[in-house]
Amino acid sequence: MAVQAISIDNIRTLTDGELIINSIAGRSDGFEELVRRYQRPITSYVFRMLGDYESSLDVTQEVFIKVYNSLSKYSSEYKFSTWLYRIAHNAAVDHMRRNSITPQSLEAENADGSYQIQLESRDLSPEQDRERSEWRTEIDTVVRCLPPAYRDLILLRHGRDLSYDEIADITGLPLGTVKNRLFRAREMMREMFIERGFTGV
Repeated sequence: MAVQAISIDNIRTLTDGELIINSIAGRSDGFEELVRRYQRPITSYVFRMLGDYESSLDVTQEVFIKVYNSLSKYSSEYKFSTWLYRIAHNAAVDHMRRNSITPQSLEAENADGSYQIQLESRDLSPEQDRERSEWRTEIDTVVRCLPPAYRDLILLRHGRDLSYDEIADITGLPLGTVKNRLFRAREMMREMFIERGFTGV
């Protein structure tokens, strides 16, 4: 079957599934568009797992090479983003193992729902904006102190807004384990916030 030429504007309107079909059929711009859509969020996710920017770039590149080589194995019964994050998760874990990155085992904590501090408020005063920035910095610091097994789940749930089922698919963990670890991670984070002087969490 001949692959039809598609303009840049049109290719950006295609679904992930259509881009995958185009990529498998030999259109390089189909895969380039998938990379354009997901490179930044995947790099961000990997960086927050590893804590090292250069390593996160290397791992992200490795992720997209694996994705490209495995496109023919992709099953449309899964969301592409879930499949992609599973590959990124595994690549980041492999990188930590290869480089003997030891998790910090601080008894951290979290603010239950209040961790979702994405206050998308339109007209923040400079002081509110500064406070929000400081609060996000505190959250990032606390999340980085979580053991990787907990940190990963917090990033997927609150950083990427994925469902418990999607997280179970990505990590290969049983659904009950995902829920229990997220609950424990939030408790750890709350304790840590209290230690850092934040009492309203």
